[in-house]
Amino acid sequence: MAALTGLERVSGGSSRPRVWRGAVFLLAAAYFLIPLGASLWYTIYTPATGVSFAAYGSLWTADGFVPSLLLSLSLAVATIVLVLLLALPAMLAVRLFAPRLRPLMEVLCTLPLVVPPITFVAGIGTSLRTGTDVLAPTPFWATLIAVQDPAFPVVLVLAYVVLVLPFVYRSLDAGLRTMDVRTLVEAARNLGASWPYVLVRVVVPNLRSALASASFLTLALVLGEYTVASLLGYEPFAVWIVTVAGSKGQLSVAVSIISLLLIWLLLLAVSSAFGKEKGK
Repeated sequence: MAALTGLERVSGGSSRPRVWRGAVFLLAAAYFLIPLGASLWYTIYTPATGVSFAAYGSLWTADGFVPSLLLSLSLAVATIVLVLLLALPAMLAVRLFAPRLRPLMEVLCTLPLVVPPITFVAGIGTSLRTGTDVLAPTPFWATLIAVQDPAFPVVLVLAYVVLVLPFVYRSLDAGLRTMDVRTLVEAARNLGASWPYVLVRVVVPNLRSALASASFLTLALVLGEYTVASLLGYEPFAVWIVTVAGSKGQLSVAVSIISLLLIWLLLLAVSSAFGKEKGK
């Protein structure tokens, strides 16, 4: 009898976490799916015409949709490449040669989190206006104008690098903590590998998950960033959505849903791909 009572207690105790996990999962699903479902219903239903998918059919013919989307994607790719080229070698150098500087580097990389975007973009705008006046008599004036080209504003790439740096740093730091960087690097160097070879063929393959996380965090931020681009006078994807929302509400919400679903699908694809690699 005592044994049976103990088994009942164990089984009852083990069932409670399952109930709580199910409840939390249902609440989280409702929190995310109910607004998404309401947005979807808003895009396909009107009292006058009933259910219609015309908003989704008119996406590709909407004025400015393709140029703004391509601009945001190109800005995202450039931001991903630049921030990884800056952050990864710097973090490796600190870990290998100056570990005492890790707290300082962490503070510097996470500092953009405490700076409001409106303050950040105000400083950028003031610097650009002042720089244009100061550099007008010099050859650098043309460079300053080129980085503000509306076709591909490099100034937005530089601003986005600063904004995503805290998230990229955290992702790469988590990946570096799971591997013995010093041992791998020393072994490769003892075998005659050059530093570029060590970085590309030794370190990067062991940081695939961390690099993928950093890349998709950057992609999500660039595609959804509005404040900096709008105040600087550019029209990437997020700014175009807000502009269209004033005259075509259904179209703007439809674009938001499509972009959200695409990002989710990319995240699921990458997660499943890395899960299979780990399983092998």
